[in-house]
Amino acid sequence: MKVIIPVAGPGTKLRPFTYTQPKPLIPVAGKPILSYILDDLIRAGHEDFIFVVAHLSEKIIEFVDECYPDIRKKYIFQKERMGLGHAIYTCKDYIEENEEVLIQLGDSILDVDFKVLTHCKYNTLAVRKVNDPRSFGVVETDESGFIKRLVEKPKIPKSNLALVGLYYIKEFKQLVQALEYNIEHDLRTKGEFHLTDGLMKLLELGYKFEVMEVKNWFDCGKKEVLLETNAIMLDRMSPESVNLESGNNIIIPPVRLGRNCRIQNSILGPHVSIGDDTEINNSLIREAIIGNYTILNNIVIEKSIIGNDVVIRGKSQSFNIGDNTEMDVL
Repeated sequence: MKVIIPVAGPGTKLRPFTYTQPKPLIPVAGKPILSYILDDLIRAGHEDFIFVVAHLSEKIIEFVDECYPDIRKKYIFQKERMGLGHAIYTCKDYIEENEEVLIQLGDSILDVDFKVLTHCKYNTLAVRKVNDPRSFGVVETDESGFIKRLVEKPKIPKSNLALVGLYYIKEFKQLVQALEYNIEHDLRTKGEFHLTDGLMKLLELGYKFEVMEVKNWFDCGKKEVLLETNAIMLDRMSPESVNLESGNNIIIPPVRLGRNCRIQNSILGPHVSIGDDTEINNSLIREAIIGNYTILNNIVIEKSIIGNDVVIRGKSQSFNIGDNTEMDVL
């Protein structure tokens, strides 16, 4: 079985951070989003991966090659980003006849038992109940629990079961044929070739799909969700995994400090992740993600994401700042 991980998206909702950093490599509690995904899959026994790349592809490739040298991997460059369905279609030449496939989006962290998922009898889509499903692919099920309909971002949802970006596909060849039909006939939804539409075509052809509800779903595509995920992951850390070095500082756990950080006369926490080689002086930081090689002086920061190589001096603000920035806040 191969695992396809699409990581080609530009991460527009997390700009300016994603101008210089691919969304899957954004750190959460000191660990890139993509690492959470790969670590869980590898623990479940998966070792054969296909990455669909585009935006800042060289950074994704460098990270995976350096941090996961022992897995089997293939990188496919999606020249035109025309939707998730098109991204999956680009993998067609690298999947064997009748080979099963697991697809997981590269920007979502899930609490799910992959071993149970990949032993399901039928094609299985991971879902989660949400309050407002209009922004997601939505699943409708019949009385037996099988999926009867899939709709991408419906205006009037008939179900609150949202697709969370994890798909176990037993008939991948047939899915490719369905996607190919949509692409050849230019059948788009809201300008894109969606995976949901290809899966719906399989349903119409009589292939069975069931659902598996995940325990937790962290869709790290927005600043607010990213900070919430950072807080949850920090809460999950054992005390031994949190570096509490301090000098004239107050540390309010959970806090994660990177290597070679220099902290003076500051209050950190709760729920703060700080990258490597960062310097913080006379500041108060809470509910924040701070990048590498960043300098913060005389500042109060909360509910903020600060990139790498940033310098901020000044007063209290809420920031969402990309890499390679220097600011004087007066």
